[in-house]
Amino acid sequence: MIRKLGALALGVLLLAGCSDSSSAPLGDPEPGTLRILAGSELADLQPVLDEAARATGVTVKFTFTGTLEGAEALANGSVDGKYDAVWFSSNRYPAGIPEAAKRLGNQVKIMSSPVVLGLATSVVQRLGWAGKPVSWGEIAAQAGKKAFSYGMTDPSASNSGFSALVGVASALAGAGNAIDARQIASVTPQLTQFFSAQALSAGSSGWLSDAYTRRASGQDPGQKVDGLINYESVLLSANASGKLPEPLTLIYPSDGVVTADYPLTLLSDANSDARSAHQRLSDYLRTPDVQKRIMETTQRRPVVPGVALGQQFAARDLVELPFPATQQAMDALLQAYFDKIRRPSRTLYVLDTSGSMKGDRIDSLRSALAGLTGADNSLTGRYRRFRSREEVLMLPFSTRPSGVTTFTVPEQNPAAELARIKAFAEGLPASGGTAIYDSLSQAYRDLEPLQARDPDRFTSIVLMTDGENANGSSLADFQLTFGTLPPSVKRVPVFTVLFGEGSSDELTQVATMTGGKVFDGRETQLPDVFKEIRGYQ
Repeated sequence: MIRKLGALALGVLLLAGCSDSSSAPLGDPEPGTLRILAGSELADLQPVLDEAARATGVTVKFTFTGTLEGAEALANGSVDGKYDAVWFSSNRYPAGIPEAAKRLGNQVKIMSSPVVLGLATSVVQRLGWAGKPVSWGEIAAQAGKKAFSYGMTDPSASNSGFSALVGVASALAGAGNAIDARQIASVTPQLTQFFSAQALSAGSSGWLSDAYTRRASGQDPGQKVDGLINYESVLLSANASGKLPEPLTLIYPSDGVVTADYPLTLLSDANSDARSAHQRLSDYLRTPDVQKRIMETTQRRPVVPGVALGQQFAARDLVELPFPATQQAMDALLQAYFDKIRRPSRTLYVLDTSGSMKGDRIDSLRSALAGLTGADNSLTGRYRRFRSREEVLMLPFSTRPSGVTTFTVPEQNPAAELARIKAFAEGLPASGGTAIYDSLSQAYRDLEPLQARDPDRFTSIVLMTDGENANGSSLADFQLTFGTLPPSVKRVPVFTVLFGEGSSDELTQVATMTGGKVFDGRETQLPDVFKEIRGYQ
C-alpha cells in the first residue's frame, strides 16, 4: 500500500514479527523490536520472521510503503526517530538522493529476485520463443505489433515497474553503461513501441498478480492480458498457486535484467539496541537453512554462497543491467515514461458533493484534486499528478448527478488546462442528497462513446462518497445496468474510496464487480489516497 509519509502515523499497516499483534507508538521503541519501513511485498516473509522472533528474540514491526514514498521519507527526515531500519527491494533510488542516502546505514542483502517477463505458455509457443534466447529489442518489436499484451506496475509506485522501465531502457540504449538523461530521448521511440502493449497497470506487484489471475480465469470483466512483467518470485508464486488456467513461462531477456537484492538497512541514527537487533536478525536470515526456507516460502533466490538454487529457477546465471547512477537520470526516465511513452489515461471522477461533505470534507476533496494539478510539489506529487495527454472528467453529484465536465491535458504547455481543473475543483459546492448509483450509471453512459471513439487509453472511474446511497437507484439496480453494458465499457474498473460514513460493504461490491480496488480514506488523508489511486490508472 502506498501512503504519503507525512500521514504514516495515521495510516500505518503493522505486522508483528511474532504472535503479539499489538504495537507501541512508532516513537516509543520496545526492547527487542525492530521498527522497519518496508515494501509491501515483504508481507510474505511473515512465517520466516515468526521463526526468527523465536530464535533471536527480535520482533519485526513493519510499516509498508511504496518506492518513492520510502525515498521521500528518507530524504525529508520522516523516518527519524520513528524507524530503526528500512527494507526495500532495492536501495538504488534512495541512494541516488543525497539527503536520503545519508540516512542509510549498514546494509545486508537477504535475498534476490530479478524482474522478468512472464507470458502464458501458449503465447510463448506462438511467438516462437520457447527455449530460445530473446532480447529486450525483440520483445519490444513484438509488443509494438501487439503480438501480446502484458501488465506492469506503475514505476513511481512499485520497484518492479521501475526496474522494468530501467531494464528495457538500458538494454535498448545498448551503451554498456548506466543510461543517462541525454540517452533517454534516443530510445523513446522503441520504449513507446514496447509500452504500447501494456494493458494493465497497478500500484503494487501483489495486486497486479492477483488482477492477472482474476482476469485469466474470467473472475472479473477486465481485459485479459497475456502476461506480466514482475519479480521472478511473484511469477513463480502465481504458477505454484494452481489458480492460473495456464502456467506462465518466464522470459529472461538475453541482454540482461535488473535484480532486486532486498537489503535490510539499518538507519544511520539507530541506537545500540536497534543495531544489535539488526545484527542478530541479519545473521539469522543469512544462515543456509533459513536461506532455503526463504527460497521455499517466497520463491526468492538465496544470496549466500553455497545454497543451491531450487529446480523452479530455470535460469541460473543472469546478466545484470546497469542502473542509473543519479537522481537526474532516474527522474528524467520517469518523466518521459508518464508524459511521452506510456499510453495516455482517461479518468472519470464521480465525486460526492452532498450536504454531508460541508466543511473539512469538501475542503479535503478540493485539496486532493488540486494536488493532482501540480500543487503538490513533493517527490511523489510530481509523478502522481494529472499527466500530459490525459483526459480528466469530473462528475459531481448530490441528489442527482450533474453534467460531466471534460478536461484534456495537452502534451505541450499544460499549465492553462491544469489551472482550469484546479479552479473547477476549488469551486465544488456541498449541498443536497446522495445519489451514488444514478451517478455511477451516468459515468458509464458518458464513457461509452469515448471508449468507442478512442479505446486505446487506460480508462478508469474513481468513486468517492462519504455517505450511503439515499436517492435514486439502488446497488441492485446498478448491478443490472452494469450487466447490460458493452464489453469494452464493462472493462472499465471502479476504484472506490471509503470516506466518512460511506458503506464499506457496498463500495467493496462495486470495486470487486468491476475489477477495481477499494481505497480507505477514513484514516489516511484524502489527498494521499487520490495519489495512491494514480498508481492504478
